Parts: sequence; structure tokens; C-alpha cells
Amino acid sequence: MSTKSLNERILFGLKLKQLRQKKNLSFAELAAETGMSISYLNEIEKGKKFPKEEKLDKLAAALEVTTERLLRNEQDNSLAPVEELLKSNFLHELPLDMFGIDISKVAELIANAPTRVGAFITTLIDLARSYALREENFYFGALRSYLELNDNYFEDIELAAQQFCTNHHIDHHRPLPPERLQHVLEQQYGYQIDRETLDSYPELSGMRSVFLPHKKRLLLSSRLSNMQRGLQFGKELGFQYLQLKERAYTASLVSGRSFEEVLNHSRAIYFSVALHLPLHPFVEDVRQFLMRSRWQAEAFLAIMQKYEASPEMFFHRLTNVLPRFFDIHKLFFLRIAHELQTDRYEIDRELHLSRRHHPHGNGLLEHYCRRWISVSLLSDLLALQQSGKFATAIVGVQRSKYAGTEDEYLCITLARPSASEENLNISVTLGLLVNEELSKKIGFLNDPALQFREVNKTCERCAIDNCSERAAPAIVVGRRESLKAIQTRCEWLDTQ
Repeated sequence: MSTKSLNERILFGLKLKQLRQKKNLSFAELAAETGMSISYLNEIEKGKKFPKEEKLDKLAAALEVTTERLLRNEQDNSLAPVEELLKSNFLHELPLDMFGIDISKVAELIANAPTRVGAFITTLIDLARSYALREENFYFGALRSYLELNDNYFEDIELAAQQFCTNHHIDHHRPLPPERLQHVLEQQYGYQIDRETLDSYPELSGMRSVFLPHKKRLLLSSRLSNMQRGLQFGKELGFQYLQLKERAYTASLVSGRSFEEVLNHSRAIYFSVALHLPLHPFVEDVRQFLMRSRWQAEAFLAIMQKYEASPEMFFHRLTNVLPRFFDIHKLFFLRIAHELQTDRYEIDRELHLSRRHHPHGNGLLEHYCRRWISVSLLSDLLALQQSGKFATAIVGVQRSKYAGTEDEYLCITLARPSASEENLNISVTLGLLVNEELSKKIGFLNDPALQFREVNKTCERCAIDNCSERAAPAIVVGRRESLKAIQTRCEWLDTQ
């Protein structure tokens, strides 16, 4: 009986504590009754230890229950939610160790206040059901928190990418030909690269690649550009070189089966980006750009084009290096998708470093502020497309002051047609919190040519009057004002 699982030990400890408290026995009194030490009993109740058979009998006798009842799996109402949580394996799926949290500490929290924890757990489960949250929502949320905790910079992957380049005699000259990486995959890791088969299956038409592990075949879409093929090859090398075993086999995560899978996918992408945009040359290019006294869109795009990077790769790398090498920690990254037949804009990727910045994703299906350059540039791109003009990418910059707050951001946005889906445009935005420190690090921050706009989160929550870009009435503001008026009137009546 000493080889019980952690879940079993936690539940037994909770039951023991309940029975002891029901009998109004202190640890010292139960210790005297059973001949066990107070520390040993304490560890049992915290789920750290499980008693042997002869000690179980002594505990049952002291608590005036049978040994069978003490061991029975049935729990009362106060422990049922905790048991449900433990049996769901949810705690074990969460990357607690990534955040420096020992699962035994969680068990101790549960042991100290099972009823309150049970109510809290029930609340979380109800919220998850109400908003149709799945396990992968938690995994992706945990991943974002993990990246933010580490300023989205990982020295071990940087060193691995540099060592890989040294081992394969790859210098810092870029762009990096995808054939170079394909050769390593084929010769060192035994990959078979197939650029024909994937297109034969309509259900896989939206995939850039699919890896078949048993055959070591990498199926690639024939529509991929050199840059896209290079990113996929770099990612596969990341899985192999970093020895990441648990992984998805599609280019993008359809769903996350475990946090380990989601984390490894992120690490493989980081490795690929580090290969294509080598650290030290890229940092120097960014340094030269930030020193400019005037904003120049062409110079910004020239860095991206030098490495033949996609906007996502380019902005990903900026979030890696700005905190580490430029001491710019207060920033956010957003990717917004716009389906051309609709007026809906959706934030499908986001990262916030140092705090939760404006703007951020809103799951209430509200209308994001059209004054954001992230949205307005998508509108400009659509207008170009509708006029018959083809635009691969347009870039803009804005100083955005959030209404009702002191927060102001320098927002750099790039908008482009989606590379993989028709009738979809994408914008990526890097936002830097404007403060005295930032003015010392970015030469063009006070360029008078920069557009300045007062913005807000969503139209529904915005009280800005006479906004020509408003896409929906300010219903949340209206509700808030109505409640305030009710409260004010009630207070007035109480004084009459």
C-alpha cells in the first residue's frame, strides 16, 4: 500500500483530515492514540505519504471507523469536485514545474481548504463549459505565460542554433537557401522530402506540411515559397536537433494534445527563426534602424527582406531581441486576421511582455477599435485590393494613446494577404510602451511625421464621442452609466 499514486495519497489525506476534524482531534491527540509522530500524520494529510496496513488499522480505530471505510474511494460532497479534478489528470497536464510550482504545494493547498478549493474548481469548470474552452486553450494560455515569464528569449535554443550552424559550416550570410537545410534533413536525419503527395488530399489542402514519423517522410505543399519551405525545414531540424520527442505532425497545431506538444512546437519554431535570422547580425541591423532620427518604412522592410523572412518570423525575432539586447521589456505582439467578406477582425496570436498591455484578445465577440493601426492598415490593404492594385505588404507606424488611461504605445504594423488562405488578410503589430526610457532608445520616436491617434479597446467599451470609425454602439459604456445612475439615485433617496 506504500506505492499509492499521488492522486490516491491526496484523496486519502483529505478524508483523514475530515474524519480527524469531525472527531475534534488535534494532531497531538491523534498521535497519542496511534503512536505515530505528528510530522508523519501531517505528511499523510498533505498527500506526501500513505500509511502501511498496520498503521491503517490504528488510524481507523482512533477515528472509530472501519479500515474499509477509511480506504473507500467514495467522497462526500465537499471533496467530490477535488476528486473530479484529480481524476481528470488536469493538474498533471499543467506545466507547474515550468513556473517553479511543486505539485505537492498544490496538494497542500487542496488539503488545507478542500471546500473552498472545490468551489473554486467548480467555478472554473463552469466557466470553461460556458465559453466552450478545451484543454488546448489552457495549454496555449500556459505557453503564452511561459514565454512572457522568460521575455520570449531562450539562451539554450540560441546556443543550439549557433552550434548547428557551426557544425554544418553555415555562416552568417543570409538568406539561407532552403536546399541547404533540406540536405541536412535528408543526409543526417534520413528524411524523404515529398512535394507532390500532399496536394492529392483535399482535407489537407490548408496544410503547409505533414510529417509521417514511421516513414520519415515530410509532405510539403507545392504552393510553398522558398521562405516557407525554409521555415518548415528549420522547424523539422529543430525537432531533431533539440531532441523534441512529443510533437504534432502538421505544420501548424490543429489542436494541442498536451502542454509538452504545444511547448515543443514553439521551441522548434524558435530554432528555425534563429537559423534564418542569426542573432548577432540581426541585433546589429535592428540597432542601426532604431538609431534613425526619422521613421523609414523602406528601411524597416529592408531588414525583413535581407533575411527573406515572413512578417511573423521578423516580428517574432524582434520580440526575442528587444528585451534582451535593448532593454525594451514593455511590449506586445498581436496578429489580427480579417476575412475579406466580413467586417470581423480576430486576434489569433498575442504576446505581452512585462504586463497585460492594451490591446489584447477579447472573447466576447466585440468590435475591436478601428482606430488601431493594426485594423486600419488592414482596411487600407483591402481598399488597394478592391481597386485592383496588388500589394504584397504595407507597413505603417502610429503613436496610440489609450482613452481614459496614461498608456501610449509606438505601434509598428505590417499588413499582407495570407500566404495560405484566400480571402484572408493578416496584420502583425509590435507595440512598445512609450516612456522616458524608450525615447532614449528609439531615435525616431518623436518624428513629427508619425501619426498620433486616441484609441480604445473595443467599440462597445469606448466613450469617445463622434468617432467616424465606430463599428458598434457603446453598449457596455451605456450599461455602466445606467448602473452608476441607479446607484447615485439610491444614495440620494437614502439621504432624503
